[in-house]
Amino acid sequence: MSATVTLEEAQASLRELIEQLTPGEKIIIVSAGEPLATLIRQERKSWPCQPGSAKDTKHWMAPDFDAPLEDFHEYMQ
Repeated sequence: MSATVTLEEAQASLRELIEQLTPGEKIIIVSAGEPLATLIRQERKSWPCQPGSAKDTKHWMAPDFDAPLEDFHEYMQ
């Protein structure tokens, strides 16, 4: 999908236009009805998390993590 905005609209809200774009989506910037530029959000090159990146991280879990909850006692019978 591509949208069209005027140059004035793009200047006033460029950050918002970029943030709402999904990867591969286009916005065409026009002036006096003629296209000036095309704004395209790039595809993601890498993922923020890599497998095994938390391998040496210490994790804490409450001792009663898997204890039955009192609120659900009637459903557990």
